[in-house]
Amino acid sequence: MTEKNKSAETEFSTKDIISYSFAGIADTMSYQMFSFYIFNYYIAVKQLPVLWVVIGFMIWTVFNALNDPLLGAISDRTSSKYGRRRPFIVLGLIPLIALIILLWTPFGPDLAQYIYFLIIINLFDFFYTMYSLNQTSLFPEMFQNLNQRAKANNYVQIFNIIGLLLAAIIPTLFVPTSVEPGSEFGYILGSIIMAALATTFGLIFIKWGIHERVEYSKDPLKAPSFKDSVKFTFKNKSFTRYVGTNLAVWFVFGLVPIINPYYVRFILGVESGFISSIYLAILFISAIAFMLPWSKLFSKYGPKKAELMALGALIITMIPFLFMLHPILAIFSYMSAGIGFAAVMMGRDIMMSTIIDADEIQVGIRREAAYYGVNALIIRLSTIGVYLSIMLVFWGIGWGVIYDPSIYTPQTNIGIFLLMYFIPAIVLALGLLALTRFPITKEKYDELQKDLDNLHNEKGKVVDINKYDEIL
Repeated sequence: MTEKNKSAETEFSTKDIISYSFAGIADTMSYQMFSFYIFNYYIAVKQLPVLWVVIGFMIWTVFNALNDPLLGAISDRTSSKYGRRRPFIVLGLIPLIALIILLWTPFGPDLAQYIYFLIIINLFDFFYTMYSLNQTSLFPEMFQNLNQRAKANNYVQIFNIIGLLLAAIIPTLFVPTSVEPGSEFGYILGSIIMAALATTFGLIFIKWGIHERVEYSKDPLKAPSFKDSVKFTFKNKSFTRYVGTNLAVWFVFGLVPIINPYYVRFILGVESGFISSIYLAILFISAIAFMLPWSKLFSKYGPKKAELMALGALIITMIPFLFMLHPILAIFSYMSAGIGFAAVMMGRDIMMSTIIDADEIQVGIRREAAYYGVNALIIRLSTIGVYLSIMLVFWGIGWGVIYDPSIYTPQTNIGIFLLMYFIPAIVLALGLLALTRFPITKEKYDELQKDLDNLHNEKGKVVDINKYDEIL
């Protein structure tokens, strides 16, 4: 067996895994800065009406309903000497870096700023999706079974958490209070630093972290059309029965960081934007500490059972947010929540990879980007759920038109507790219920893996390795 053949068939080294994981820092850092701060920036700093911003995100979701699955289908149908994913990763990253900064530079009167907001969030999402769905599509391709994925996911999620930490902390270094007017320059300065970091980490990933398996190089020739791709995706029972769970996970993952500054300010009584980000950092650092135990649980019990445990754990570990209300005691609340966040973060890519494996058995080709494209749409739908929840609760506590921190009533605390725990807990419980119908148990996954190994061996026999030097 030649070295080139070997590279197509064997496991990747720790160095390869770490190089791939740099993609997650650039990805997570870029999107989570957007997710954590863009809503608060336009309603609290730029003082646009809450309803305008929510309608803007509804338009953004409609755009993504076409954009995300379409980019996924195009990627799956692409065949080049540089591979399927690499060209889109490069073409997506370059404009994404500029847009990280441009998100925070609206100008003119309110209407002009709103039009700018509509245009810039859709441009950002187009190029972010081009980069993100292709780099995440590499995960189930590079790492071929549950044990490999659990091992690799330790590094991937730790690097993702580093991206989350950077997204949470860097802007607040320059913004004294993250939910007050007059702090525009701090956001812009923070975004410049984030763009520089995204460039560095993205280039490391592109140079050393992209490894496409050549046995899948013929799959684009058989890839379905956009219409058929979407149809096949939603015919996969594993996927459709995971959609509700995935929506729940991303809903909570989006809501808690956005509400965190309000929780810290009005419940804990701490007004510093930087301290608010430190609490969030404690949560994510705690999540890093619990990644390894959760990876072992996923390997031992399989994707379905471990994901059920993960959702239950997150509901339980967020309970301290309701009663540890002193700034010092709150540290333990965030540490506790980190246990649950580690669990659901570990489960995301493992669940999606399992679904993609099942699809390959059914249709005979790998369609990672099609699934991650539709998954990207699901993430956007969860974001709309987040903003609608915030709008409705804010409306009930007197912040429905323009955010005004001087309006503080007994209902304010109730609203923040609803958003910080009760609504997430209800959504997670619904996601847990939906997951009980997921068909792939540990036993079924082991059978599936044997069929996949046979299929991949057959694919490898018809590929001329020498044609794919650039991929290898």
